[in-house]
Amino acid sequence: MGKSSSKAGNKVPIPQTTPAKAKKKTKKSNKIKEQVAVKNSQIPFENSPIYDLLQFFEKAPDQWTARYILILTAIILRSAVGLGSFSGQGEKPINGDFEAQRHWMELTIHLPINKWYFYEPLYWGIDYPPLTAFHSYLFGKLGSLINSDWFRFFTSRGLESSDLKTYMRYTSLISELVIYVPALLGFISIMGKKLNLSRMYQIVISTIILCQPSLILIDHGHFQYNSVMLGLFLFSLVDLIKGNYILASIWFMSSINFKQMGLYYAPFIFAYLFSKLFTNYYDLGSDRSVKKLVTSFNFKKLIAIGLAVIITSIVIISPFIILPNCSRAETLNVLKQILIRVFPFERGLFEDKVANFWCTTNLVVKYRDIFSINQLKKITLLSTLVAILPPCLMISYKNIFNPKFSISSSSPVKYLSLIYGFAATSWGFFLFSFLVHEKNVLVPLLPSTLLFIINDKSKISMIQWINNIAAFSLWPLLKKENLVLQYVVVILLSNWLVGGFNMKLSNNIFFPRINWFWNLVISASYISVAIVHFVDYFYLPPARYPDLWVILNTTVSFGCFSLFWLWILYQFYKL
Repeated sequence: MGKSSSKAGNKVPIPQTTPAKAKKKTKKSNKIKEQVAVKNSQIPFENSPIYDLLQFFEKAPDQWTARYILILTAIILRSAVGLGSFSGQGEKPINGDFEAQRHWMELTIHLPINKWYFYEPLYWGIDYPPLTAFHSYLFGKLGSLINSDWFRFFTSRGLESSDLKTYMRYTSLISELVIYVPALLGFISIMGKKLNLSRMYQIVISTIILCQPSLILIDHGHFQYNSVMLGLFLFSLVDLIKGNYILASIWFMSSINFKQMGLYYAPFIFAYLFSKLFTNYYDLGSDRSVKKLVTSFNFKKLIAIGLAVIITSIVIISPFIILPNCSRAETLNVLKQILIRVFPFERGLFEDKVANFWCTTNLVVKYRDIFSINQLKKITLLSTLVAILPPCLMISYKNIFNPKFSISSSSPVKYLSLIYGFAATSWGFFLFSFLVHEKNVLVPLLPSTLLFIINDKSKISMIQWINNIAAFSLWPLLKKENLVLQYVVVILLSNWLVGGFNMKLSNNIFFPRINWFWNLVISASYISVAIVHFVDYFYLPPARYPDLWVILNTTVSFGCFSLFWLWILYQFYKL
C-alpha cells in the first residue's frame, strides 16, 4: 500500500512548450484553418448531385477516375442526343444542315480544290472558311473508305441511311473530343491554378461546362461542328493567359478560319494584344511617366504577332494557291469567291427569327422596307461598334493603367478580365451585328459559361440562368427538328446536376443573392419561358400571325440577353 502510494506520489513530467514552438504551432493551426476555409469556399456546388457523385474521388490517386467519369458522361450524353433526328431529316429536296455537312464531304473529295467554293450555290454550297472545307475533305475520305455510297458524287444527295447517320454523328463526337474537350480541360487547369482551386472543384466545373445544353443540342442534335471553332478559341484563350501571344494568335486565326463566327471575339483580342504591347504604368519604376509609357511600346512583339497572323492565314489558304496550278487571275478569283461565300451580305439583316435587336425591333420598325442592304450594313456596323467599344476600351485601360494588371501583381483579376471581355464583346456582336443566326448564341455563351469557374454562388446563378435562356432561344429550331425530348431531358439534367432543384432555397442555384431586381427579372423570365412553352406546344398560333409563338420566344430571349450583357459589362467594369 505504501509502495503504491509512493508511485502515486511520483509526478509525471509535463513537456514544456517554448514560445517559439507555440508560435509555430499556432501558425500551423491557422494555416490548416485557412486551407479548410478556402477548400469550403471553393465548393459553391457542394449541395449539388454532381459534387455528391465526384466527392468520393477527391483523393489524389482517385482523381483520374473522376476524369474518366467526366469524359464518359460527356460521350454518353452526346451519343444519347445523337439517337434523335437531325436538321432537315426527311425534308426533301434541300434537307438541312446534316445534308449540308454531308454534301460538303461529297464535293470536296470529288471536285478539284479551285471548284469547291463555286459549285452549286443553290444546293448547300460551302459558305464556311477553308479549315471547314479541309475538315469535310478529311471525313469525306475516311467515310468513303467505309462506304463509298455515302459520298458518291451527285447520286448520294439526300441520303439518310442509319449507317451514314451513325458515321456523321461519330465525326461530330470525335471532333469535339479531339479539339474542344482537351482545350476546355486545359483552360480549367490553368485557371484553377491562378484562382487556387482544388483539383476536385476543377473536375466538377469541367463536367458542368461539358453538359452545357445549347452546344450539345446543336452539334449532336441539330448537327454541326461548332465545338471545333470554340475549341480552337479556347486554345487561344489558354495561351493568352500563359502570355504566349504568338501561339494565341495562331490558334485564334485557326478558329476564325474554321467558322467566321469566331470574328465575334476579334475586336477584343486585338484590343487586348495591342494594349499588352505597352508596359504597365506601375511596372515602369519610380520615375514612371506618360512619355516613358509611350516609349515602352514593343514594336518587335507587334511585328512577331502580325507575322504569326499573316503566315497562319497564308498557310491555310495556300492549298487554293498551290494545288490547282491556275493562272494568277484565276487564283485571285478563287480567293475572292471564298470571301463572297464566307460573308454573304446579300442574304439580308437576319435569317428566320433570332433573339437580337434587329429581329425584335423589326416588329415595330420594318427596316428592310425603309433601308437598302448597303444602308443596313452601315447602320449595323455603327451599332455593333458602339456595343463592342466599351469592353475593348476597358481592357486597354486596365492593361496599361491598372496596378492589378502589372507583372508584379498576382491578382487573378487580370485573367478573369479576359473571360468577361470576350463575353461582353461577343454578346455585343450577337445582339447588334448583321446577319445573325439563332445558333450564333453559342459564341457569346462559351465565355459566359466559363465564368462558372468563379467562386461566387450569385454569379453562378446568373450564368446558369443565361444558359437556360440560351437553350430556350433555340426551342423553335429544335421543335421543328423533332428534338423536343432531347431538349427537355438535357436542360433538366444540366439544371439538376448543378443543384437547380434543391428544395432548400439557400442552396438552390436558380436565384442569385444579389438584390430584388435580379430575383424579379429571373423569376419573370422563367415564368415567361413556361408560358411560351405551354402555348407553343399545346396551341396553334392565330392564322393571321403564324410566327407569334416564335416572336414571343425571341422577344423574351432578347430581353434576357440584353440585361445579361449589361450585367457582364458592369462586372467587367468593377474588376
